[in-house]
Order: sequence, then structure tokens, then C-alpha cells
Amino acid sequence: MKNFNGKKVTVIGLGISNTPLIPWLLSRGAVVTARDKKEFDNLPEAVKAYKEQGVDFVCGEGYLSGIDADVIFKAPGLRYDLPEISAAVEKGAVLTSEMEQFFEDCPCKIIGVTGSDGKTTSTTLIYKCLCEQYGEDKIFVGGNIGRPLLPEVGKMDETCFAVVELSSFQLHTMKHSPEISLITNLSPNHLDYHKGMEEYVEAKKNIYLNAKPGSILVLNGENDVTKNLGADAPEGVEVRYFLNGYAKVENGKITVNGRTVLNTEDILIPGKHNIENYCGIICALDGIVDDAVFEKVAKTFGGVEHRIELVRRLNGVSYYNSSIDSSPTRSAAALNSFKEKVIVICGGYDKKIPFEPLADVLLKKAKTVVLTGATAQKIKDALVNHKDYTEDAIKIIEKPDFKDAILAAHNEAQDGDTVLLSPACASFDAFPNFEVRGNTFKEIIKNL
Repeated sequence: MKNFNGKKVTVIGLGISNTPLIPWLLSRGAVVTARDKKEFDNLPEAVKAYKEQGVDFVCGEGYLSGIDADVIFKAPGLRYDLPEISAAVEKGAVLTSEMEQFFEDCPCKIIGVTGSDGKTTSTTLIYKCLCEQYGEDKIFVGGNIGRPLLPEVGKMDETCFAVVELSSFQLHTMKHSPEISLITNLSPNHLDYHKGMEEYVEAKKNIYLNAKPGSILVLNGENDVTKNLGADAPEGVEVRYFLNGYAKVENGKITVNGRTVLNTEDILIPGKHNIENYCGIICALDGIVDDAVFEKVAKTFGGVEHRIELVRRLNGVSYYNSSIDSSPTRSAAALNSFKEKVIVICGGYDKKIPFEPLADVLLKKAKTVVLTGATAQKIKDALVNHKDYTEDAIKIIEKPDFKDAILAAHNEAQDGDTVLLSPACASFDAFPNFEVRGNTFKEIIKNL
């Protein structure tokens, strides 16, 4: 929707993506109602201040009751089919989102990244490569990576690029697709939100199902799920598979149609999964940036915060923060980045994902696992019921309190050991997000 003047607009969920919507809508003449499950007094002061500008607030337990709106902007974490939202749509309200509005208004080419693992690293790598090629003032990055882009639209023109990380929550109801789409991989995730794996995959597919002719879709050709996608891409969309198709990893090199683009030994960040991330972003950016750019970024990019981030070395022990590892597959990739067995801290919010595959990797790559959070028992059960489990194979320590878990890992560590925070779960049982969890870990480690 382009014209909001005089329209009754409801903004549901006053988090990172929706809060900047309020001044944006007010500047366009909208009559805004803001709704949030938090009580009004518990909202940030900057949000409460909008009441003085005429914004009506509906907060607390009944925040979804009586929605009367021409347009509804829904926060990503809310399902579109909640009864109160569905009833408003049936009455004629248009349901949209900050991201959907951004796609509608954006004047430049959009590169979208989604997947179960590697989204943020791939999004950041694409951003850095484009900045190197075209200059930082021409490149914008945001979305699920933590920065709303709708307020930035006025700074963009057709010569710019917008790099957008997209979650399944954001994609669930999307009716627009980027000019270039990358799906890094897909594995069970967010099954506490989605009704099942099929719905999760269908949500992710929205990144390309509305693509226009001339667009590019990049898919992981070796992932069990994504290798079977792409046949339903709209006519005129070029489908590129990486790892076994358009771009490959062979003999220590990433190649495109047989052309060597990057030596894998030049990649500074560790792990086979990061070689795969580079293969994907090279596939997406081939022809847009020079090959030399990939080499320069690979040699200088040290990784994204909270992703196998070295916090410190103390008495011969290395401490790594990988709080971003909010799924078993992410933790498996992190564990496989280390040659020696590690002491790993796991556990957190329960997303209803099975932990049996994680148990396989823990038994191979961990000498000690310290379990904490809501999923501690589930991870323990997956371990002790594994066919290869013995008490001598891996030591299990249980510490419900997060700080106690970190201190237990520290006390276990000896000269030459590695302590890794890799929860394999989301943070919401104890922290508002993975960043706060990771920063808490880092603060405790730095104070040892």
C-alpha cells in the first residue's frame, strides 16, 4: 500500500522491526494503534512517547481484542492465522508487514538470504563483497539480521543494493521476492511456531515463488531439502545450485563453471560450513562483483559476533562464544569446526526439534557436555539412549543456572582445552535473544 493518509493502521508487536514503523506511518498521515502483549508501563520510554503524538495503545493480555483497522502490520513472530487477526482480515483489513512494505517501496535490487543455518554469515559476506565493489554508501543491509530497512528507503536509488536476511517468520506471508534469492540449507527448525516441517519449508519457498523473470535463485545442491527445490520457480527465473552445480568446491578451490574463484585456504573463518557459505555467496554474486573481491574478503573477514567467536585464552584454555547456534545442525557445524574434542555448553528454549542427530556429533566431538536450560533433559536423553553412549565416552554435567554451567565448564577445562558455548537451542527460556545470551557468556568469561 502506498497511501496511508487517513487510514486506520494497527501495528501489532512493538519489537525491533515494528517500532520504527510508527513514526514512518505517522509521517504519512496514518491513524495509528499500537498493540503489544507487554503492559504499557513495561514498554521502552521511546515507544511510550508516541502516545503524545496521538498513537492509541492496546497492551497486555487482551492486546489482540477488537482490532478495527484498514491495514495491519504484524510482527514476524506472530502467526497470521491467529483468530483475532483472521477476524480483522475477514472484515477487510489488509495484513502486511514491515518487510513486505519494504519490498513494495524499495527502488533498488534486493538480494535476499534465508535458510536454517548460515543466514547471517552469508548475508554479511554478501554485504561486505558489495561494499568492496561499489562502496559502502550504495549498500544497505538489514531484515532479520537486526536492522529494519523501511526507514532507509529514502536514501536508496536504483544504483544501490539492499541485502536482506529473511526468517521463515518474515517469509510466511510474503507476496514479494528478491531479484536474487539464496537458500543456504534447510533442516528442522522453529517447529514450535510452524505446524510442521512442511509448513516451515513452504514458508522458506516464498523467497522465490513470487520472483520476476530475470531473477536468480541460488540453492544448496547437497542439502537433503534444498536440492529438491527450484522446479517450481516462476518461468524466467535462473536456478543455480552450489556445491555440486553452478559453483563447486573441488581440490581446495571454489570454482564457477570450471573457473577458479577462491582458494579455500584463503578463508579466514574456520569450518567446512563456512566454505559452503562462501560457495553459496559466490554463486549468488557471480557477474556482480569481481573475483578478486571474494579473495580480499575471505582473507580479512574474521566472522560475525556470536558465531564461533574467540572470547579469550586463559591458562591455555580457549573460550568460544557461538550463541547463534540455536538449532542442533548449527551446533553440529560448530563442533565440527574443531579438530580436537571440546567442552561444550548446550541447552535452552525448546523449539520441539529432535536432538538425536546432535547426540551423534556430541559423542564424536565433545569430551564433556554441560547441559543447562529447558532442554537439558531432552539432550541428556538423546545422549544416554544413543547406541554408542557409555559413561567413559562423554562426561555429562547438569547445571540449570546458565552462569553455573559456564563455571562448571571452566572448572573442567585444562591447559590445551577448548570451551564452546553452542546451545543448539534458542535463548527464550532465559534470555530475550541470542545476543544477550552470548554477551552474558562473554562477560562471565572475561571476568574469570
